[in-house]
Amino acid sequence: MWQIEYYAKRNGTIPVLNFLLSLPPKFRAKAYVEIELLKEHGINLREPYVKSVKGKQYKGLYQLRIRFGSDSSRIFYYLYHQNTFVLLHAFLKKSNSTPIVELEKAMKNKTDYEMRCNDE
Repeated sequence: MWQIEYYAKRNGTIPVLNFLLSLPPKFRAKAYVEIELLKEHGINLREPYVKSVKGKQYKGLYQLRIRFGSDSSRIFYYLYHQNTFVLLHAFLKKSNSTPIVELEKAMKNKTDYEMRCNDE
């Protein structure tokens, strides 16, 4: 079984959880179903549910793609250890391309997570 971990900032806030709680209840439920799919299938889960992020600087970063009606959201995550996915950052997708600012937030959280895990 795969593990899901939510990245928490130093101040204790959990970006992906806060995002999920901000969604309307049915959209939130769909997001949790897809997180469970990731937990169940792990690296074997494929499109349309997951997609790797393109670009050398984003190597190892993936997006969980959630569609609800005409709305879309993305949860960025990566495989931290053999069976643990860390959910880093999430946002509502409003355009065809993924905004660089959202990717950079995910990468910043990934770097912070890894730094703090190595300190422990």
